[in-house]
Amino acid sequence: MARPTSTARRELGGELRRLRGERRAVDVATALGWSESKLSRIETAHTGISEPDLDRLLTLYGVAVEDRSRLRDLARRGRARAWWTPYRSSVPDPYDEYLALEAEAVRISEWETQMVPGLLQTDEYARAVIEAGVDIDDSAVIQRRLALRMARQSTLTRVPPPSLRIVIDEGVLLRQVGGLEAQRRQLARLYEASSRPGVELMILPFQAGAHAGLSESFMVLEFATGTRAPVVHIEGLTGGLFRVKPEEIDVYRDAFDDLQERSLSPEDSRTVIAETRDRLAR
Repeated sequence: MARPTSTARRELGGELRRLRGERRAVDVATALGWSESKLSRIETAHTGISEPDLDRLLTLYGVAVEDRSRLRDLARRGRARAWWTPYRSSVPDPYDEYLALEAEAVRISEWETQMVPGLLQTDEYARAVIEAGVDIDDSAVIQRRLALRMARQSTLTRVPPPSLRIVIDEGVLLRQVGGLEAQRRQLARLYEASSRPGVELMILPFQAGAHAGLSESFMVLEFATGTRAPVVHIEGLTGGLFRVKPEEIDVYRDAFDDLQERSLSPEDSRTVIAETRDRLAR
């Protein structure tokens, strides 16, 4: 199955299909001197489109020149080679789509019940998580996935960086992934990350009791105004799941709000992280 290089290509394809309206694909292709399959591949995001071809198509559809800038930007981003292309053979298709969404998100809200979120993992912690996976036993694949996870963390240093809100269950601080020393170093990384601009890290204490996020970990990704609607990503044993319906997004947003309300403040969370780190060092 062909993979899109980014969500921009998917979004552009959907926009072009909408603009085609009731026109038959064969008629549009004939008018432009294209094959029908070329138009189909563009609309289904299996291939990008050059700027001259895009302008000819938009002229045929009657789109004013002054209204084309957003579509041109989508086309440009859709033609770009995704930074994670070298790692694609080692990850399932849904994860490829997740990477594109994460790279474009301006706000990420994540609830994690079992482990430190990937964007904040150390390499030794990440390796332990990947090696524990039930779907791989090839050392080369493990190494590529580890390299990809570390490369993802450049998201936090892009300009401007996304706003990152993370709520972690207190049990994550105590679970010794990779061993005691690896966990201690991971907590030191968490403590450092919690002071970064744009990062809000909160711990949900055991005494919070029952809450809206008991059933699963999840992430809400939000994008620049006027680009695309929010998406929820849920990681599973066989790949990620996406929720895109507005009513589903509202459920997860409300759940995250509930988790935030029950969590320790960012300042108190830093204290708990530091105290747990120091206990592991004794």
